[in-house]
Amino acid sequence: MNTLTQTSAWRALQTHAQALNGTTLTALFAADPTRAQRLRVSGAGLELDFSRHKLDAETMQLLERLAAQQDWSGWRDRMYAGALVNSTEQRAALHVALRRGAAAPTEVRNALEHMGRLAARLRSGARRGATGKTIAHIVHMGVGGSDLGPRLALDALDGFRDTALAFDFVSNIDPTELDRVLKRSDPERTLFVAASKSFTTQETVVNARAARAWLAARLPQGTPLESHFIAVTGNRAAALEFGIAADDILPVWDWAGGRFSLWSPIGLTLMLAIGAPRFAEFLAGAAEMDEHFASAPFAANLPALMALLGVWHVNFHGAQTHAVLPYAQALAQLPAYLQQLEMESNGKSVDRAGEAVDYATAPVLWGAAGTVGQHSFHQLLHQGTVAVPADFVVLREGEGDPARHRMMVANAIAQAEALAYGRHDATLESWRHYPGDRSSSMITLERLDPRNLGRLLALYEHKVFVQGCVWNINSFDQWGVEYGKQLAASILTRLDGDLHP
Repeated sequence: MNTLTQTSAWRALQTHAQALNGTTLTALFAADPTRAQRLRVSGAGLELDFSRHKLDAETMQLLERLAAQQDWSGWRDRMYAGALVNSTEQRAALHVALRRGAAAPTEVRNALEHMGRLAARLRSGARRGATGKTIAHIVHMGVGGSDLGPRLALDALDGFRDTALAFDFVSNIDPTELDRVLKRSDPERTLFVAASKSFTTQETVVNARAARAWLAARLPQGTPLESHFIAVTGNRAAALEFGIAADDILPVWDWAGGRFSLWSPIGLTLMLAIGAPRFAEFLAGAAEMDEHFASAPFAANLPALMALLGVWHVNFHGAQTHAVLPYAQALAQLPAYLQQLEMESNGKSVDRAGEAVDYATAPVLWGAAGTVGQHSFHQLLHQGTVAVPADFVVLREGEGDPARHRMMVANAIAQAEALAYGRHDATLESWRHYPGDRSSSMITLERLDPRNLGRLLALYEHKVFVQGCVWNINSFDQWGVEYGKQLAASILTRLDGDLHP
């Protein structure tokens, strides 16, 4: 039987949460003039300001006690050592090994070198299509972890793109998405990257077959199509059977889960866009966060702190959703990426022993780029009937006009302060009243570049892992995804042209 909620650490937090209900964030700041500086931690080039969370020193001590009770650091060390922390599939979760540089496993270093060779030929124009024309257009085909990471990273680092190659992403099995891309594509100059660990993922394989048929119908009859495909997969045999040349198949491994695989050859499209040296910077940034996570004590450990802040709100204040608000248009895809990372990892209702849990786990994660969200859903954040904890992600240095960037930062700070302190003026009508006491973190990057993006994404990876440790769940499987795939396959055979549900 799951006993987490019966532990002394859990019960102490329940009692403490009730005691804090009688205070406000305004009062907490007034009582401690150093609060804004004291509840601010830096690590691996990032800064976390959690002073606007409704908590005090005792809260942090109790959260640390809960994390220690759940052996978060032991689980971290076992994950880093390659232990089979994915218990239901008897696999390691060694995504950190993908960014260890010269210390990475030989197979990883070989794969990165292979990526580099393929990228160099495509970026230089040496790689040509079947009719001899230079490849100029890359269409990345993947879904879930094979799509969301590359899509986010390419958008985030668009300012570092130094190639004439054009890029598109296709993930949905709905033919509309691929058809729209193909309408603006030149078959002689387009290359498809089919990214699927199993090379049986329905969306990716069906789209790759459709792309192959499109090429065959538009290139001279009998033209070999191998030069228009690269595969990233753990199923080399299936890729060869599809018709992809042996040297155009890059590996992925079962110890790197899809939502943790951007650092692997799944990130080929990013390397094509920014080049191998900058891709190495991206990996190095993640490695810096890995080192911080491995060595910093709880009170200074950014991923651990973020994880327990989430536990505090979900399990002791009833938060059911969490907002991610990047105040940088280049990070507009971050909420979608984190939806998979957090909800697929920790959206579980049984613990590692297979027992039903009697506490909440992952909240629904959502959000949008600032300042756009201010004109759609921030109304609910400020005056809705439920409190939604939020992460503001801010850049000290932006791209382009500094004056407009200062406006972005000012808006982010204003939103965080309004959420925290509210607006209490007896002369105003009730509908102008802001209740305040709504918690948020401020995560600050110096600037958005490959290294800092790597740090940021690794920060969230480790945050998710620590929450899984506290909740005693396996953050590395996704059985809730698998059954739907099986049902769809069986239903497809029964439809037989009848599309009425």
